[in-house]
Amino acid sequence: MSTAEQSAVLRRPAQDNAAELLQKVQTIIDEVRTSGDAALREMTQRFDGTTLTHLQVSEAEFAAAEQALNENQLAALKRAISNVRRFHEAQLSEPLRIETSPGVICERHYRAIDAVGLYAPAGTAPLPSTVIMLAVPASIASCPTRVLCTPPRRDGSADPAVLVTARLCGISTVFKIGGAQAVAAMAFGTESVPKTDKIFGPGNRWVTAAKLLVANDPQGAALDLPAGPSEVLVIADEQANPVFVAADLLAQAEHSVDAQAILVTTSKALADQVMNELDRQTSLLSRESTLLKALEHARLIVVNDLETAFELSNSYAPEHLIVQVSNARSWLPRISNAGSVFLGAWTPETMGDYCSGTNHVLPTYGFARAYSGLSLADFMKRMTVQELSSAGLQDLGPTAVTIAELEGLDAHANAVKVRMAALDGKQS
Repeated sequence: MSTAEQSAVLRRPAQDNAAELLQKVQTIIDEVRTSGDAALREMTQRFDGTTLTHLQVSEAEFAAAEQALNENQLAALKRAISNVRRFHEAQLSEPLRIETSPGVICERHYRAIDAVGLYAPAGTAPLPSTVIMLAVPASIASCPTRVLCTPPRRDGSADPAVLVTARLCGISTVFKIGGAQAVAAMAFGTESVPKTDKIFGPGNRWVTAAKLLVANDPQGAALDLPAGPSEVLVIADEQANPVFVAADLLAQAEHSVDAQAILVTTSKALADQVMNELDRQTSLLSRESTLLKALEHARLIVVNDLETAFELSNSYAPEHLIVQVSNARSWLPRISNAGSVFLGAWTPETMGDYCSGTNHVLPTYGFARAYSGLSLADFMKRMTVQELSSAGLQDLGPTAVTIAELEGLDAHANAVKVRMAALDGKQS
């Protein structure tokens, strides 16, 4: 294929009516800013079909949620939390201190973000795993205020697994609010919902649009990273198991009708086998209707060699990249653009979603070219410090004066000159 043809094949599903969506989301944000909790209750009735007396989850609801899960489910959640905590604790960094010139000390220190808003979707499926991915690093960073929002169910309750996971991760402030209105509440605050400084978590188009809009408002809240529909790209050679490959493609396709699954392989025979497996496995899965619509965006691409496959993958910059080729690790240096990488036949993407330890909140829609997946650093600020001795200022000051005068900023130069003059006076 030509470059243009390749680009067309790799084009993501179009986001229809983006301008209209932003306008509708802005209206929701404005209503929440104006009417606070009253707007949230009205929207919960309108969008979620339930009437809430209290937006915040009560102690009784937490207790009931704990009774709804069995021991096996609790054990699985606790083990996943343990692995995610272990990987993210390893990301803690000590302050940096270096003497760049004699008498000139430069440092970097870390501070937790004061208030963070966490969003756990529960639209097509509740996601306690997302609570783990957000709440664990927020806890390790010791963010003082941690607020979780998740959509209510039809009966007005929050998903029990989401609530139990929140408690296991140290989150006790949970609100039954979903969609763009939840983002607005956490960004600007209401009578019940505390204002936060940064909002984390995946969501549908409405949630993503809301995060972008509040991040552009000086009084709003920053966002974690750009995110859109889920996507996976699998690179496979002739040795790959077509059953595994098809299962991996379907695992991402079941997220939503606009999810995208791509296979890039050096084997036409494997591509044919995977096509058959997709049909067979789809018919056996519970979310068949979603899968069938998502597979309309799927691509099975045959290339001449693995070098071309990895070039294509880097160009696409997938959220998830699964490498099912012989000696998969040897190809890792060739990967430059991917949210998270899964090496070898025994590493399904599902493990990263739930319990391997890495974070599953990842950049999509090609943003992996410039953005990283969520990490501990996203819940912290990096603050630099500098301290000069008098000797350090005398030694380095003339350099600053020269550059300031080069830029025509004489006040900058003067702030150094008056100190150097004072030092000269003391010496004389």
